[in-house]
Amino acid sequence: MLQTADPRNTSIVVHVGGKLLPRAEAKVSVFDSSVQGGDAVWEGLRVYQGRIFALDSHLDRLFASAHAMAFTGVPGRADVKTAIFETLKANGMRDGVHIRLTLTRGEKVTSGMDPRLNQTGSCLIVLAEWKAPVYDKRGLRLITSAIRRNPPFAIDSKIHHNNLINNILAKIEANVAGADDALMLDHAGFVSETNATNVFVVRKGGLYTPHADSCLPGVTRGIVIELARGDGLSVVEKNLSLTEVWTAQEAFTTGTMGELAAVVEVDGRRIGDGSVGPVTARLSALYGERTGSEGEPIP
Repeated sequence: MLQTADPRNTSIVVHVGGKLLPRAEAKVSVFDSSVQGGDAVWEGLRVYQGRIFALDSHLDRLFASAHAMAFTGVPGRADVKTAIFETLKANGMRDGVHIRLTLTRGEKVTSGMDPRLNQTGSCLIVLAEWKAPVYDKRGLRLITSAIRRNPPFAIDSKIHHNNLINNILAKIEANVAGADDALMLDHAGFVSETNATNVFVVRKGGLYTPHADSCLPGVTRGIVIELARGDGLSVVEKNLSLTEVWTAQEAFTTGTMGELAAVVEVDGRRIGDGSVGPVTARLSALYGERTGSEGEPIP
């Protein structure tokens, strides 16, 4: 497993619906929409040296997702920030922390699919854990999943929703194959993303990444594109075939949970020389400089 349990997390407190609760008591109702139908939206945040990185970008996406899902009784931005800061303070957290920020549609008056049964407003959950970037920096081995990534005509990936069955099924395939994660294709057979991260490849001096059609337009993805262009690297969003991935000089994934992680093998094909490439290393360093100098200060 790429993730391990940090013993410090056994005694954390969690913000649930306006209350700070010990981990063992941090629960939602069986009538909550997240339990009833995965009806919730979420964001992943990281804390670096007393600052929350890209907080407003993540909150923009959280509120956009909630609006697209027609949530009601959504807390304001200031209230969400206060809940985050209170949770971090209660846990004494200022560095090396990952936050899972979840907003559910809230509790239903009776079991059922109809959102009109949700009459008490949304429920905010702030789960902060001591958690280092989860991927092995020496590189990842991927396999291509038979499970296709949801296209916009099914579930739009621009809604950062909690219904992750699609991704979990792909992750199961990776586990069975003994790989780190699974590469997922879109309905046309082009590369979309992995079950958990966005994907980039380096080919002939340029950086390429799939269109954000059937994949999440990740916050980390956008920052990496900005950093690469600022460093003089050509960046192109395009339909990427598996062959273009298999024959790339470098490949890496991006995401808040794992930052930048090199990909050294896909479907048994070695990528480049099978180690972290120079472009990946350079962008990782630039990303580290950005996370070490920017972010919203924790009061």
